[in-house]
Amino acid sequence: MSAELPFTVSGVTVRGKRLGTRLGFPTANLSYPPVEHLPPNGVYVALAQIDGQRYTAILNQGHHPTVPEGQPTIETHLLDFAGGELYGRRLTLTYLAYLRPEKRFATLEALKAQLAEDRAQARRWAEMPSAGMGMPPAHAPNQKGEPMNDMHPIAIPPIDTQDVSYHYEEDGRLAVNHVSLAISQGTFVAVLGHNGSGKSTLAKLMNALYLPSEGRVLVCGLDTAKEEHLWAVRRHAGMVFQNPDNQIVATVVREDVAFGLENLGVPQPEMLPRIQDALVAVRMTDFASAAPHMLSGGQKQRVAVAGVLAMQPDVMILDESTAMLDPSGREEVLGTVRKLNRDKGITVVWITHFMEEAALADRVVVLHEGAIAMDGAPRAVFSQVDALKGLGLDVPPMAELAAMLGEGGLRLPAGILTVDDMVKELTACLSK
Repeated sequence: MSAELPFTVSGVTVRGKRLGTRLGFPTANLSYPPVEHLPPNGVYVALAQIDGQRYTAILNQGHHPTVPEGQPTIETHLLDFAGGELYGRRLTLTYLAYLRPEKRFATLEALKAQLAEDRAQARRWAEMPSAGMGMPPAHAPNQKGEPMNDMHPIAIPPIDTQDVSYHYEEDGRLAVNHVSLAISQGTFVAVLGHNGSGKSTLAKLMNALYLPSEGRVLVCGLDTAKEEHLWAVRRHAGMVFQNPDNQIVATVVREDVAFGLENLGVPQPEMLPRIQDALVAVRMTDFASAAPHMLSGGQKQRVAVAGVLAMQPDVMILDESTAMLDPSGREEVLGTVRKLNRDKGITVVWITHFMEEAALADRVVVLHEGAIAMDGAPRAVFSQVDALKGLGLDVPPMAELAAMLGEGGLRLPAGILTVDDMVKELTACLSK
């Protein structure tokens, strides 16, 4: 299965073959950490970010002639790059649209002509506004890497941190260290890290509670550092904190859900159905007239989620929102948020230290000392048991068991996360 667009990968640039100089521009390839699924081989229009600067880019992925032997097969050509040394620097690429299949050319002149056509097409796309990204609708590749007939718009990432750093004044240490992270619409992204890794600081940067010391944070295309964007950012990205008691301000559940809407100045005729819809979504309508202090921890947190949901956000950021709950309360809140993600398409950033919660996400980002240490699908991340333990983290029990069985000589496929996965793979292995 291939990745869907938009899709983001980060890595460090490495030198390509000298052929690039004969084509009229330097050649750089991307050395990236393992990811489970890359988009199919082909040529793409992409957004490239390096040191906070953004460029329209052309990606050649596959059997193109400039890739060094034994090196990664993503090549990046930045349009309008003014020059300078790029090798050895960190680059973040977001695949936006499929252009054509990758192929070999009989002559250098034929390759040059194709590259000129690619650049012209990418520039046309960059000049056409679409959803604030400066890109028009994309032809998505199918499983064979061929364009499909259906057109779909390229959405601007609801969360886009561009080379972001943050430090607290008292010590000057970077709590967030040059993080570039584009989160696609409708995805459920879990952020992991040990205490002090920067995950809560990153969450607050995404909601404009903190402003970056360096770089930019864009929420649905809005720069959080611009004061005039503040309330719009808060409408687009709602936040739920760790302790539900610190978020509940009213003496009646219904009034607490209304609090954010009142601050936004939503008229009462519009407010009432939004409150009702939010309570229905978190299964708390039976408690609409109840006193919040009489609720369980899980129910209180669901009320907090309803208060955010009533503001109709594009993104929900939950910062350790199950950390103070018992197992049943954790299950209540996680199940509620996953349903909102699945049914309403709300993008979720789930900050947690529970590995079993992260295993249910679409994508896992691991922070260490404020920087991204790992980023990929749960199966790809959690199969790296030794690397995770080296970062001071646990792994899901079944992933650790699979690693132990492998050390004992019973080789199982990578990516086992659940008991069902383990039973399936053990049955298949032992039946051979």
